[in-house]
Amino acid sequence: MRNTARWAAALGLTAAAVCGPLTGAAAAAPDAAPSSLYAPSALVLTTGHGDSAATATPERAVTLNCAPTPSGTHPAAGRACAELRGVDGDFAALQARGDVRCTKIYDPVVVTVQGVWQGRRVSYERTFGNSCAKDALDSSVFAF
Repeated sequence: MRNTARWAAALGLTAAAVCGPLTGAAAAAPDAAPSSLYAPSALVLTTGHGDSAATATPERAVTLNCAPTPSGTHPAAGRACAELRGVDGDFAALQARGDVRCTKIYDPVVVTVQGVWQGRRVSYERTFGNSCAKDALDSSVFAF
């Protein structure tokens, strides 16, 4: 019986030593999620001239990290992350503004996105008729 009491005491102390710091952190800030517990959102966006990513001449590439805070080499990381959160990471949902008129000159521009959005793998490619059509998007995601 004495061995059982010793094992119970040792198990209780071990549990308190391991779980104690975890419960203390949770009690200190119940509404705040720890910064290490987030779904990763890290993307590489590219743009170039050509009909597809396979044949395009790359011109520019930026990084965009949206979790835990917006960062990367994207010139408007905060705004781009907010816009992507608004469409739940669906790049196809980014629509063109209706007030922009572009010429019909065909000079294709392709944009690509590779990476992870909120823990999901992302691979996106879209070809615009020209740079005006790309810039007509009502979004800063591809404005780099």
